[in-house]
Parts: sequence; C-alpha cells; structure tokens
Amino acid sequence: MNEYDTELLKSILVSKDYEFTTSEDEAEVIFLNTCAVRENAHSKIYGRLGELKHLKQKNKKLVVGLLGCMSQNLRGDLDRSGQLIDIFAGPDSYKRIPGMIDSVLDTGKRAYDFSLSEFEDYGDVYPKRVPGINAWIAVMRGCDNFCSFCVVPYTRGRERSRSVENVVGETQKLVEDGFRQVTLLGQNVNSYRTNGGDFADLMQAVAAVDGIERVRYTSPHPKDFPEKFLKVMAENPKICNHVHLPLQAGNNRVLDLMARTYTKESFLALVEQIKRTVPNVTLTTDVIVGFPTETDAEFEETLDVMQAVEFDSAFMFKYSERKNTIAYKNLADDVPAEKKTERIVRLFDLQKANSLKRNQADIGKEEVVLIEGPSRKNEDEWMGRTDGNKIVVLDKGDFNRGDLVEVSISGASANTLFGTESTAN
Repeated sequence: MNEYDTELLKSILVSKDYEFTTSEDEAEVIFLNTCAVRENAHSKIYGRLGELKHLKQKNKKLVVGLLGCMSQNLRGDLDRSGQLIDIFAGPDSYKRIPGMIDSVLDTGKRAYDFSLSEFEDYGDVYPKRVPGINAWIAVMRGCDNFCSFCVVPYTRGRERSRSVENVVGETQKLVEDGFRQVTLLGQNVNSYRTNGGDFADLMQAVAAVDGIERVRYTSPHPKDFPEKFLKVMAENPKICNHVHLPLQAGNNRVLDLMARTYTKESFLALVEQIKRTVPNVTLTTDVIVGFPTETDAEFEETLDVMQAVEFDSAFMFKYSERKNTIAYKNLADDVPAEKKTERIVRLFDLQKANSLKRNQADIGKEEVVLIEGPSRKNEDEWMGRTDGNKIVVLDKGDFNRGDLVEVSISGASANTLFGTESTAN
C-alpha cells in the first residue's frame, strides 16, 4: 500500500510540474512515506530521519516531509523532532501536498494535514509507476475491523471502495503501459463493496480485461470468504490460486483479545473449504507471537494450527505495541522479550520445515511461470512466479520479461523452486 501511495503522490507532483531526482544532495524536497504497522518500520524511519539531518544543515531551504500512517499516528511525538520535519501529512492528504510545499517555502513555517476522509479514494489519480510486470491497484482504503493490535483504522480511516468501472478503467490503462499482472490492494480487500458488486464481481471484471494475464489480491480477512468468492477463484483461470489467510494466533482466548472475530475451529474449517474449492491452492499467513497475556500453552496451540494447515509460507512477527490501539490502551505488554524470541524461533523452524515440504512436493510438476526478470544471484538465470506466487529460478532461454513460460520443477528449497523450460514448449 505504501508503494502504491508513493506512486499516487508522484503523479500528483508531476501534474504540478515537479521533477524527480535520484540524488538526495540535488533534491529541494524529500518525502518519507511511512508505515505504522510494525516496530521495525518505525525504527527505519527514525534512522532515516537521522541520516537527513546533515542535508538540512547544509541546505536550510530543503523541505523534508513525513507522510502516511506514522505521521498520522505519532504526530505529537514527531513534532518534537526539532526543525528537521517541515511537512506532516496523513494518507488522505496527498492532493494537498503541493500547496503545503508552497506554504512552507513562503512562510518558513511547518505545514500539517491529518484530515481523514469518508470519501477520498484517489480514483481520479493514475499513479506514476515504474515499468514492470506487476502493478498495484488500491481498490479500497481504510478498515472497519478494529483488530486490537492494529493502528490502521485510526491512520487510514473507515472503509470506502472505488467503483468497479473505475478500477477496470485503471486496469485497461495498465495493459497499455505493458503490465501483465495486477494485484488488488486493500487493508481488508475482500470486504470491498459497492452498488456495482462485491469483491468477487470486481475480480471477475478485472480478469476480463484483455491483456491482463494474472489477478492477485491482498490482504484479505478470514471473515470475508463467501462461497461465491471461492468459486470465482476456482473457475477463472486468470485469478491466481493463492490465498493469503492471516491466522495471527491459534488460541481462541487470544483471538478474542485480538478482536479477530473467528475461532481456531472456524479458521480450520475455512482452510478445508478453500482446499476443497480451489484446486492446488497456495496458502500463506501472518502470525503474531507474544501477544499480551499469551501463555506457553496458548502458543503451542498456534504451533498446532500451523502444523495442521502446513502453510506454504508465513510472515511471522513478535508483538510490538502500537500507540493508540485498543491493546495499547487496555493490555500490558507483559510477555518478556526473551520469551517472544524463543517462540518466534520455534515458529520459524516449524514454518521452514513446512515450506520445504510443500515446495519439495512440487518437484516433477509442470508450472506456468510469469517471468519477472533476472535472478538476483546469477545474471544467467531468470526469476519468475507460479500461479501460487512461488518464486522459480531457471536458466535463461528464448523468452523475455513478461512471458508466460511452462517450467518443469526439478528442485526446491524452503523459499525457492528451481526448474527448466519444459521440453513440451
């Protein structure tokens, strides 16, 4: 979402005749677009701000702006950062940033805009993207779930969805710009609703655009997987067979404290329904360890669920307090740091074994791979992704970036599949 928002802001600034430079020393304006979901994101931004101090000291007219969720959530703390930051703006304020730059340059005073809109969806802005294979499209903004650990509803406001026609129009422009794949974005993307249809209808409409080969989406919530939605995934060959299904915890008491609105049992039942309905589905997840008051026995239940499902991969995090969330206000962060570390190491080890097992099961299969570009480790190899979003590395052949190539999988690690172009091609 941050990447997409940055593309939106670039488009807005270009429309006002701003130009971009890759050199910080040449820049007259520097923006940091921020996330507030994890502690690591905060640490990176504080470190990055520290790196910019010397530029501000050399050029007193340099305008530094802090944008996005961190700016929205921690504006009081960051306001005490001395004279380094000139502009503070939240995720609904990007259209007003050119005027804020003018204000800072004219008055020498800081500019602030933290307004949250019930209507702003940026559907009238076509993002300025770097050419590539995949393009992000934010089909909705905000979130109504209020999970107790999450700050998003407070930094991005309430849910509002773009029209089906508007999203389809952007997708058609993407095809003209050479993109082959789109990923539909939302904080709770499968709760998308408009008068023109629900998320299943939107996916069908986007997949029907000529020139788009694959449609992905992230990030969904387990509460929004009706049978209609799953059937669309199963029946439309352009909609990828990959479901990211955030578990967060495997114990019902902890899930209730998290305000996740499902139980361990209903989650496992949904997994079985997905596996029955969507053939050869790839399942991935998110997990938080060390949520306040989580006991050793409750963490063991999370391990049990992870083992029962055998996710293909997982994003795993130690709980960190997010200011202004329900958990921050009502629950002491009482799980010791060393206990969190112990738990996440065990979780990593289990998931690594499961990922390797799942990937090794693909050896001998034929997979259609969308080529994204050169491998990071070897310029004589290509890297691409399967329909299930698994990375595949193969020798360079007579094909190019953006091609769909049938590949015979011959090897696997926990993170990567290896293969050769199928002789049947």
